Amino acid sequence: MAIEGFDYKEFAEMMSSQAGELVPPNFNDMQKEYVVKTLTNFTLLAGEAISNDPKLNFNADQAVFVTQIIAEWSFHKSIDLVHSGIMPEHWDGVMQKIAFTIFEIAKQAIQKNIPQDKTLQLIEHHVDKTYKDAIDDLEKRGIISSEISQQAASQSNIDDMARQVQEQEAAAQAQAQAQAQAQAPAQPAAQPQEGEAAPPPAPAPSPVSGDRPMKMKAIAMVLKLLDKKRSEEVLAQFSEDVANELRKLAKTPRLEEQVDLRVAKQCLEDLKVILPKKKKLSQDNMVREMDKIFNKHDMETVEQIVKSERPFVKRFVSQSYEGDYYQGVPLRVAKILVNYVQENLKQNAEQEAPKEEKPQE
Repeated sequence: MAIEGFDYKEFAEMMSSQAGELVPPNFNDMQKEYVVKTLTNFTLLAGEAISNDPKLNFNADQAVFVTQIIAEWSFHKSIDLVHSGIMPEHWDGVMQKIAFTIFEIAKQAIQKNIPQDKTLQLIEHHVDKTYKDAIDDLEKRGIISSEISQQAASQSNIDDMARQVQEQEAAAQAQAQAQAQAQAPAQPAAQPQEGEAAPPPAPAPSPVSGDRPMKMKAIAMVLKLLDKKRSEEVLAQFSEDVANELRKLAKTPRLEEQVDLRVAKQCLEDLKVILPKKKKLSQDNMVREMDKIFNKHDMETVEQIVKSERPFVKRFVSQSYEGDYYQGVPLRVAKILVNYVQENLKQNAEQEAPKEEKPQE
């Protein structure tokens, strides 16, 4: 049964065209074809499944949301696989696990009326977890070496794109300042009289210049992929007025249809969105992360979280409490365990928080 206002074939074609414009220029024909073909196939499969399942009862906006998230993450993670060093014959297996995970989480989130920001956060977490679990599985089966496994796990095209944009924006701002100084007439700087305050510094140039409406939409498209915490970190780089405008744009249904693909590509190259760099995965960092947990929660509370887990998990927690790293846990697994403990503690706190009582009439 078709969903009114949602043509999944047309949508897949549009996303495919956009992907073809944004594939890294250093990819060869085979690599570019894989990225575009993978995105297209998973977009079509998701759109068809949503359209033909009457039990879902999605409206057009919900159908577009799920299908677009699958398309965009398929794009980023297929690029990560190309960079990973894993042989191409194993790429499809990893991508299938990721696409299935996204579809199931997004579907359940909509059915349970989970807010979109929380849904995006859940999807990002599980995409990362599924990707790394699939890589671990390839290593355990002897298909890839530990070196390739580490290289693959470190890939993150979405963060790389954001950092590239950040560096280019910094260069553009420096160039704009240099041009402004070169064009301004040379005048001696006014010296404040005795007892007078120095004049305030000139305001920094706006990070959104040139074709402003298109650039704003390009930034908003990036924000739609991020969870609330990360998007707010990006928005903090802009003035309050610009940040509020970007928040509104990011909520625009079918925003991608309003952006010319060629202009959007240029905008993404010119715009600089600041994202925090990922912390280096190390034993010391994992111990520090656990120490932050123990500073907020006593050991008994943390032990309750892992009481039904396997022995190596409990050993990891107990040695972290002592300030040591348990060598029996690989770093990638340690990161997953830290996130697991943090999320469960947060969920428990939310469940135990007293609910505000309604006033009696």
